[in-house]
Amino acid sequence: MSSIAIVGAGPGLGTAVARRFGREGYDVALVARDRERLDVIVDGLADEGITARGFTADVRRPEELAAALDAAASALGTVEVLQYSPVPHRDFMRPVLDTGHRDLIGPIEFSVYGPVAAVRQVLPGMRRLGRGTILFVNGGTAAVPHPERAGTSIAFAAESAYGHLLHGRLAAEGIHVAQLVIPGAIVAGHARKDPAVLAETLWGMHQERHGFRHYADDLDS
Repeated sequence: MSSIAIVGAGPGLGTAVARRFGREGYDVALVARDRERLDVIVDGLADEGITARGFTADVRRPEELAAALDAAASALGTVEVLQYSPVPHRDFMRPVLDTGHRDLIGPIEFSVYGPVAAVRQVLPGMRRLGRGTILFVNGGTAAVPHPERAGTSIAFAAESAYGHLLHGRLAAEGIHVAQLVIPGAIVAGHARKDPAVLAETLWGMHQERHGFRHYADDLDS
């Protein structure tokens, strides 16, 4: 028995991905800070016949995140697919000339320490399975830094580098690591950035297993 763990699960993309993978028979672990919101999502998925559980953790607290993923694997089976897609805080997006070194603590905790803790927690299980998928989901500043959004530009670049290194190292073990860059906002009804469309894109990345960086839409969208 194996599962997908979605870190940063919310009512938009996280729920859409849970629904898409759940239709394929995956049990779903949803990780986020808000217990009440998680319970609502879990109940909605249950109504659709999808087995899901919510686990609370703050991605800026690595030990807390690792414990949540450990609990998820115990409850639902080895995490075969990990999606790391929490939405950055607004205060990470300061202009570069207004950004001091302390302003980068939050973004780095969010986009570097969190992913590293998550990957290191689930990787032994994937290696035991002999397969796995790790999906990083980022905004457009992961590909093109923006002078008004220094925190995410710097931290997403580091997260991207980490993911790219993993992609090269883990492919031979049957573990595919990929990144989806979503320029601009996720928009319901958008031809390429609707949550259900993005979930289908992520499912395709998991299935097709080629390349590291993928784009949901044009970077100037």
